[in-house]
Amino acid sequence: MSTAIRVLQGQFGRVALLNMDHPLVNHAHSQCHVLIKTGGSDTFFRVKGRYYPLNENTAVLINAWESHAYTHHVAGAPQTVILAFYIEPTWLCEIDRSFILSNSCNFFLQSCVQLPRNIRNLSDELAAQMLYGEQLSGDELQAQLSNLMVLIIDAFSQWRRRSTLGSIDLPHIQDFRIRRAISFMRANAGMEIDMKELAAEACLSRAHFFKLFHQQTNLTPSLYNNILRVEAAIHGLTETHQSMNMLSLGLGFNAQSHFTRFFQQHTGVAPSQYRRVVDIYGARAEREARVQ
Repeated sequence: MSTAIRVLQGQFGRVALLNMDHPLVNHAHSQCHVLIKTGGSDTFFRVKGRYYPLNENTAVLINAWESHAYTHHVAGAPQTVILAFYIEPTWLCEIDRSFILSNSCNFFLQSCVQLPRNIRNLSDELAAQMLYGEQLSGDELQAQLSNLMVLIIDAFSQWRRRSTLGSIDLPHIQDFRIRRAISFMRANAGMEIDMKELAAEACLSRAHFFKLFHQQTNLTPSLYNNILRVEAAIHGLTETHQSMNMLSLGLGFNAQSHFTRFFQQHTGVAPSQYRRVVDIYGARAEREARVQ
């Protein structure tokens, strides 16, 4: 069974050290996503229908809102240890204003790149710190992540070059009906939504709604809503002390086992385990430290 060794979460987003031996369903994230193998067997990720290798010499780069899936390609193969970054555009913007464009669908021009030695070394250092339970201060962690992400962006993204900013098309949903549907999903974030009801909210037939939604977002409505459900689940796991049963009911699952399966299929981690291994940096951690 795939497990999380450790997860670090804060304003920067999330960094997870994952021990993977099962595939993940097709999914996406609202953050830019960087995947680096730190141990175990070589493997593959599928990004936009193409397979890309993840091994000692490569990294897989996935843009925000870009569909992808983990494919543990050989049944019974040894596990793969993956350092996975989910980095918030607003946090990157604090490093450099142009990095806000990391929420663009083509921030990274390539899905698979050769991993430079300096990025490899910094990634291995962070993975070792997470593996051996080293406690990092918020400032130390953010400095490490800042160094890593600047190196990755400098090497593999054109967006940092300010001369290109004038020609950038920022992500924007042009059709007001799709914006209305997305607003409805966000207002009901975390809940299972009837797609017929959602199409009616957009004043479109179901078939026309699905076609237009995909044209505007490159995602299906179900996949988009699953992104919101996973994010709502992570918020519930890390920002509340709700029981798993109450949390699953609040997210629209009629059984806790259904919630567990959904969360694990999208993240590789059971929700109860995610809560056990996550280290929170930021407001909640500071509040709890004051209480103690």
